[in-house]
Parts: sequence; C-alpha cells; structure tokens
Amino acid sequence: MDTALPEEVSKRMKESLKEYNEKKEKTFEDILDFHVRFERIHPFQDGNGRVGRLILFKECLKYNIVPFIIDDHLKMFYYRGLKEWDYGKGDLMDTCLSAQDTYKAYLDCFRIAYENNKSN
Repeated sequence: MDTALPEEVSKRMKESLKEYNEKKEKTFEDILDFHVRFERIHPFQDGNGRVGRLILFKECLKYNIVPFIIDDHLKMFYYRGLKEWDYGKGDLMDTCLSAQDTYKAYLDCFRIAYENNKSN
C-alpha cells in the first residue's frame, strides 16, 4: 500500500481530520473511511495499525456504535479490505461487521446492553 511521504504527513493528517470533524454524527462507514485514510497516511514509523485500530475502537464508543477487535483469523480479510476500499467498501465493512458480531456476543454473555441499529 502506498503511503504519504514524510513531508506530506502533517498536511494530509490535518486535511483528513478537518474533513472527518466537519461531520457532526459519524456512521460506521465514516469511521471506517477515516481509518483507511489514517492507515494510508501512515504517520508513524511503527505501530500505525495498532494506533489506527485503537482510534477506530474509540470512535465507535464515542458515537454509540458497538466497537470491535480485528483478531488473527480476520487479519488477512482486514488487510484486503483496506487495500480494496476505493474499489468497493464491502470487504472491509463485512470484515469489521463480522468482528463486531463477535464483540456483541461477548457483550451478550456479560449482559451488557447495546443498540443493534447503530452498527451501520
């Protein structure tokens, strides 16, 4: 995946954050779109994926969307979804929704309530 040149990182992060923050309410797709852009900018030498997924988790919580964790069995689907985002959002959306279903099962197990209709 092509990423921003070091001298482009600051400008591209500011543009991406401005565009994202202009949206009052974020949907699941908005959050994923920001995540993809963050990963493509690649602002850190190491840890971009972990930081990006942590931001994704936090944004889901902030907007009352059930969060999710990409575990090892979904990782290759997740990478494919990131790569193919511009051509079709379905791969990444489906992968993340699958991970979200797993997270919902944990919430159900511990009887933690959540809103079903906020996932997409």
